[in-house]
Amino acid sequence: MAKRILTVDDSKTMRDMVSFTLRKAGFDVNEAEDGKKALSVLDGNKFDLIITDLNMPVMDGISLIKNVRSGSHHRGVPILILTTESDGTKKAEGKAAGATGWLVKPFSPEKLIELIQRVCP
Repeated sequence: MAKRILTVDDSKTMRDMVSFTLRKAGFDVNEAEDGKKALSVLDGNKFDLIITDLNMPVMDGISLIKNVRSGSHHRGVPILILTTESDGTKKAEGKAAGATGWLVKPFSPEKLIELIQRVCP
């Protein structure tokens, strides 16, 4: 059975690019445009991985990660941050919140798939 991935980004273009890459690699993909909508999608569904942007309206990626990590249903699910931010302070903030990994946009499809296979074997 294909691994289920939730991708969260306020940019439809970026969601489309990530989803296309993941579906082409055989993953089952759901999308959300911000952290708050992502929590709604997570409610009652099982995912093997979450990929989130950092800077989003309504609820940003760090707040989403903190919410997921404080809940019980998806607490152990790997979470990757896919963002334009490369600042070490932001990376440390993401790691402290519970992020599993970090990838800077623009991303190479090969690197994204490789990272997913590492954190979600």
